[in-house]
Amino acid sequence: MARFTFHPRAACPRLAIVALLVGAIASLGVHADQSSQQATDEDKLVRRITEAVMQELRSSDLLNEQIERGIRRYVEKQRDAQAAARARQQQQKSAAAKNVRRVSVEQDHIYGNPDAEISLIEYSDFECPYCKRFHATAKSLVEKYDGKVNWVYRHFPLNFHDPGATKQAVASECAGELGGNDVFWKYTDGIYARTRSGGKGFPESKLIPLAEELGLDGAAFKECLISGRHMARIQADLAEGSRAGITGTPGNIILNNTTGEARAQSGAVPLSSMGAAVEQLLQTTN
Repeated sequence: MARFTFHPRAACPRLAIVALLVGAIASLGVHADQSSQQATDEDKLVRRITEAVMQELRSSDLLNEQIERGIRRYVEKQRDAQAAARARQQQQKSAAAKNVRRVSVEQDHIYGNPDAEISLIEYSDFECPYCKRFHATAKSLVEKYDGKVNWVYRHFPLNFHDPGATKQAVASECAGELGGNDVFWKYTDGIYARTRSGGKGFPESKLIPLAEELGLDGAAFKECLISGRHMARIQADLAEGSRAGITGTPGNIILNNTTGEARAQSGAVPLSSMGAAVEQLLQTTN
């Protein structure tokens, strides 16, 4: 039997592995036509070589390096796939956002310049904690762009936040009916400032006192709440939002009122992200 000697501390781990494999092939070649006993000896030799190779890999850190490299490649591929999926999803949302109803001074609640080039259209739920968080961000966006951006508030009360969310939406419409656009926004600010969110964050018993606090007639406000005449408006907002791809709150669409280009921005995204979308849309008319 040809003999093969392994030196575990070869100068270069990769060369040592190559030497092992070459030696193994040579040894197996000598015995290709030998008896079954010799085949058994060859099996033992293969096991010895395998153990020697694995020992060399462990001692040289080559195995760890290969494993780490493989993990890095896998993580990079997963990250790239997730980024591509997010990009596709964003494209689909922005395509649907173009279906959003255009802003109407007669129909909408508008904060800021009614003739602004860009509108932030928010579909919101008074009992949504993320809407509460986003409320200040939306106001800051309008102030930052000083007349170039306005904010349009539309209703999108979620089923699992009812009956509170819908009742508060109706109450805000009653505030707007009795006090005008400015009082609508003050009433809205009041709810978001005080609610704990989650479905029961603003007690129904506080709806009329908040209206009276803002100077509205309590009896007239109560009559408006009971009448239910603003439910059609809320249902219309829900239907329009759904057609524009809104599925949750805050569902934000940034619209260029001149070109009709739109960007969907779902969730309580930071001011920087909202600003980036506004800048993109401003460029479409320059």
